[in-house]
Amino acid sequence: MAFEWTPNKVTLLRVVVGFAAVSLFGRGAWANLLAVALTAASIALDALDGHIARKKKMATPVGAQLDILGDRMIENVYFTYFAVVGMVSLWLPILFFARGAATDFLRGLAMNAGYSGWGSNGLLQTWWGRALVASRWSRGLYAAMKCLCFCYLGLELALTRGPVALVSGLGGDVSATIRMGAQALTWATAVFCLVRGLPVLVEGWKYSAGSVRQSRGPKRAFAAPEAA
Repeated sequence: MAFEWTPNKVTLLRVVVGFAAVSLFGRGAWANLLAVALTAASIALDALDGHIARKKKMATPVGAQLDILGDRMIENVYFTYFAVVGMVSLWLPILFFARGAATDFLRGLAMNAGYSGWGSNGLLQTWWGRALVASRWSRGLYAAMKCLCFCYLGLELALTRGPVALVSGLGGDVSATIRMGAQALTWATAVFCLVRGLPVLVEGWKYSAGSVRQSRGPKRAFAAPEAA
């Protein structure tokens, strides 16, 4: 039987590629550059799994949850690594951990109550919530910001840090400018992450309060997830 790429297989591959990239960071300048290339590949695979799911009509609830899980794993492993080596604040991975746990918890409660997908059966009912969480521009911008953030930090690591940095002897002003760029990118990504999670927190909070009946009759067919 011929091997066929499915969205779930692509999701698994991008997680493996992302972890391989992080394992290369700190092992020398050229290994850092390879890690940057693998990072870009991992983000590209994130777009590919969704494309395959839409084109081949292979979207499933399990696949949607795997996609979200893959996002969480990639975000957390990168920001944790860069926090451990002192390139970003420790509060950055803590913020992503907390935000992901809260939104995934509320999304799980909503699914247990029969709310998933879109329309009357969807978790997100407001236009602004759908625009911020699941629109193509929002998801594309967030993926681009994460890719730029991780690659920038990786290039900084390869070019200016460590005993075998490719560029040495940079002036204090240049180093400070590079650092400022890293801080601006990482915190801009964190802020946008929080903004995208806000609709899920606002509209999903009612499920934690038990104000919605747990049974609403037959569920509608699965549509695209409100990935945040």
